[in-house]
Amino acid sequence: MSAVADRAAGVLLGAAAGDALGVPYEYGSRPLVGEPAMLGGGLGGYAPGQWSDDTEMSCVIARVAATGADLRTPDALDAIADGFLAWFATAPADVGIQTRRVLTGIAPGPGSAARMRAAAARVHEETRRTAGNGSLMRTAPVALAHLGDPDAIVEAAHAVSALTHHDPVAGEACVLWCLAIDRAVRTGELDLRSGLSRVDPQWTVWLDRAAGLRPGAWAVGNG
Repeated sequence: MSAVADRAAGVLLGAAAGDALGVPYEYGSRPLVGEPAMLGGGLGGYAPGQWSDDTEMSCVIARVAATGADLRTPDALDAIADGFLAWFATAPADVGIQTRRVLTGIAPGPGSAARMRAAAARVHEETRRTAGNGSLMRTAPVALAHLGDPDAIVEAAHAVSALTHHDPVAGEACVLWCLAIDRAVRTGELDLRSGLSRVDPQWTVWLDRAAGLRPGAWAVGNG
């Protein structure tokens, strides 16, 4: 296996394993004492080693990407939207509050992506607060679908994010992460700032601030 293919596989496997490792502690559902372990529980009564909605939704995108589809196209976005709806219909153990609001009542089939975006826009009109991490947590496969094509990555990251998260800040977070993944897979170097020219300049301020804080500073109100 080439180094690039190995790193690409690592994006998916590492995210799934990390998700399962974090499940027991999400939103402080269990105190972290000593080394973390795959204990299950969490917010949805997960089995030890079971991953959460983060990876379930990532798998939907990855399956569409694996067909070779351009994730910016209406057909690919409909396929992703239909996949989200099929997963949602299984009554998963946990679904993000905003994502649940968007997916509830949406019919699958042709045009499902447009219907989902419209629902996301309605939620934004009601709450004015839709820049949560729900689209960021699932975005990694977007980078793998368009490796080496930053323009396509930017457009696809925004398009897939907007299915459930209308606020463009959520889409820009996905852009930054996908471009960082693209660079890491192709070169072996991780640089979250490599995509700053593609997003609002405010992100430089936010990243500088984040870099100067300990992880515990984000614990309040943050999954």
